Amino acid sequence: MMSEVDIENWVTTKDAQTYLGVRRESITKWIGTHNLPAYKVGRVWKFKLSEIDEWVCTGQAAKKRPLKLLTSRRRNADA
Repeated sequence: MMSEVDIENWVTTKDAQTYLGVRRESITKWIGTHNLPAYKVGRVWKFKLSEIDEWVCTGQAAKKRPLKLLTSRRRNADA
């Protein structure tokens, strides 16, 4: 007899934004800039809440992206 395996359900972007308490724009931005774990299925993003928890707990959510250097523009403006 097979035992029942706990399989985590996929959640939508709306579920993920409610879970994290942020706007949709933040979710889509974090996928690209902060490596928020997400999977594209057709035209929609899907998430596992356990992966989001791990992402937050490991500090990946807090990582700041590097600032763009504007030195070349400043040099030209100062000249």
